[in-house]
Formats: sequence, C-alpha cells, structure tokens
Amino acid sequence: MGIVEHRFGENVLTTSIDNLVNWARKSALWPMTFGLACCAIEMMASGAARYDFDRFGVIFRATPRQSDVMIVAGTVTKKMASVLRKVYDQMPEPRWVIAMGSCATSGGAFKTYSVIQGVDKIVPVDVFVPGCPPRPEALMYGVLKLQEKIQQEKFLRK
Repeated sequence: MGIVEHRFGENVLTTSIDNLVNWARKSALWPMTFGLACCAIEMMASGAARYDFDRFGVIFRATPRQSDVMIVAGTVTKKMASVLRKVYDQMPEPRWVIAMGSCATSGGAFKTYSVIQGVDKIVPVDVFVPGCPPRPEALMYGVLKLQEKIQQEKFLRK
C-alpha cells in the first residue's frame, strides 16, 4: 500500500469535501410529491412496501420547505403552472426536479392550448422518466440516475 494508508491508524477515512457532501445529499433525498394525474398513483406505489423507496433514503414529504426533490407526476396545465413554480421556489437549495410520465415530460397526448408541453418550460428538470404511466421501477431508475448526478456535483467551485 501507499504511505497514506500506514500514516493514519485504523478507522480513519480520507476523502474530499465534495464526495462527503454529495454522498450525504444523495443518501437522503426528500421528494415533494406533486401528483397531478394518473402518474401519481404509480408514484404512491413506489413508496409502498413492494418497492420501498426508504431503502434508498427517499422519504416523501408533504411540504416544500422540507423537500429537496420535486417529482412532477402528471399533466401540467397553464392554470397549475404558477402553483408549480411557487412550490418550487419555496424549496430550499439545492433542489432537483424529476418529470414523471409523458404528460409531464412532453405534454403527452394533450396537444391543446391549456396543457404545458413539458414541465421544463416552468422549472429546470434534472431527470425525465418516460412512460404513460411509468412503472414504479422506472421512477426508481430515475431516482438512481438523480443520485448519480448529485454525486458528480462540485460543492466547492474552483
């Protein structure tokens, strides 16, 4: 081994601040549930015993002030867009967004004047989960991709 391993005693871990902070952030995601349509049923199923998001550190919250991830599940209408933005603005930094379902990602089958053609026109989206409605496994994959993205972030800007 190298010099560093023999210099410190047992039970000493060396890492960077970036790795430590990002590990803590990705291991304790608290999503704000913003269910608007049928995708919300699949999102609720993902928190149930069969899929158990708790094992990934994902604990659903009902208030934006305690959340760091917003899962937008369903059709976003123009009437709901201002509410979505207000809830997003109430979330503390750092915050991430997952767009769940084809309605949230691209407007779905509703090419009408009242449906927003993608939630990324209102808030910045980090992960898109396609499907109509996407299965809980797809949402789980989206959460794992978000955790990978969080792990790559830089805490201290250089």
